[in-house]
Amino acid sequence: MHDRPLIETAIPRRRYQLGDHGATLLGEIRSRDRRQFRFILALVPNGRQEPVLYVCAEDAAGSNDEGRYRLLIINEAMTEVLDASDQWGDEEAFAARALDVASHILGLQQESVVRLL
Repeated sequence: MHDRPLIETAIPRRRYQLGDHGATLLGEIRSRDRRQFRFILALVPNGRQEPVLYVCAEDAAGSNDEGRYRLLIINEAMTEVLDASDQWGDEEAFAARALDVASHILGLQQESVVRLL
């Protein structure tokens, strides 16, 4: 994956099961590149090691975006900014939106989200 986050350290804040994917919400992220992330939701298919999708709240300070954080998706096919808002800095708001976005991208809208941790 070309634009994947280069995570040096992060604290797992929550874990979910979304259909046949595990999802981990990360916070307190230190990246090996210049990007600064508030939160990342990483989705890994069951039985695999590497995420196939990231939904991120990236710090947009210094950009022309209309909010402090950019909500972006990163997968094999694309990196796309979906929105910019201060609300993506809130863990509850980010988690809800990130899970919704992930379920749509992965075609898992009919699956229940189960919080594990």
